[in-house]
Amino acid sequence: MSRFQLPRRALIASLAALALVAGLVSLLFGAVDLSLARLLAAATGDGDRIATTILFDLRLPRTLLGLAVGAMLGLAGAALQGYLRNPLAEPGVLGTSNAAALGTVAAIYFGLAALHPAVLPLLAIGAALLSLALLFLLAGNAESPLTLILAGIAVATLAGAGISLALNLSPNPFAAMEIMTWLMGSLENRSFGHLWIALPCIGLGTALLLWNGRALDALTLGEDAAQALGTDLGRLRLRLLVGAAIGVGGAVAVSGAIGFVGLIVPHLVRPFTDRSPSAILLPSAIGGAALLTIADLGVRLIPTTNELKLGVLTAFLGVPVFLLHLMRERRIW
Repeated sequence: MSRFQLPRRALIASLAALALVAGLVSLLFGAVDLSLARLLAAATGDGDRIATTILFDLRLPRTLLGLAVGAMLGLAGAALQGYLRNPLAEPGVLGTSNAAALGTVAAIYFGLAALHPAVLPLLAIGAALLSLALLFLLAGNAESPLTLILAGIAVATLAGAGISLALNLSPNPFAAMEIMTWLMGSLENRSFGHLWIALPCIGLGTALLLWNGRALDALTLGEDAAQALGTDLGRLRLRLLVGAAIGVGGAVAVSGAIGFVGLIVPHLVRPFTDRSPSAILLPSAIGGAALLTIADLGVRLIPTTNELKLGVLTAFLGVPVFLLHLMRERRIW
């Protein structure tokens, strides 16, 4: 038992309160700060036109997307770390994030994104699902996590090569700049249209991943013991991979490539639980929502000539987690 362990309800309530406060602060601050009274007036329909436009056209969809995308990435990271029994696992380890990014890059490269706002996210989700099919083809019927990791690395490398090819052959520097900007990840200028596209995918992915808590707990005893306890490893893998592909694909489609959230959050949450995979899933989702919303607030408040990209900031946040894990490993050995 961890010395920092909290009762499950207390942990979830604390994280939910943190996410709620982060969301409220995200609505208040930005390029133009809004007072709480002005924000409430705009929310009730009695505010001035500028405050109403800022709230409903800019900040509210951005905040809700930050909460939803962060929750999906945090949950996917916790589920994959539990299944692969690898503390450094996150959605990118299976190639899902890279594949979704490739789908979006293809939409930008061929000019398809200009046809309709839904084309870009649909191609991202489709590419994530195709990566899932390729993952199953490469991994075959093997139930070993190592085989799945190696297949995921192959898929991620292939998708990364496709992205590099698109950048290399980009017809003009403006298209390359648009691709690079999207790859750095951001929630800037997102609308409710993006939210309605992402939410069904995130909702389905969340349901599929939360379904697996008990099976992941059984898997900590080993694959043979899990099967003896009635866990169908094939179905478990299918639910996890489909949930991650659909959920992360939908999230990446609207936010761009945002890494390390799925890596960071489970490590932050784990010390406050009994460390079983099922105990980490829901707290990681709520913690991910809070972390990404706080990070998005940070990119707006950090004084820079151009707004800092969200994926850049989360990448810097991920470095200390890697270093902490490395230091722990060195002490063990």
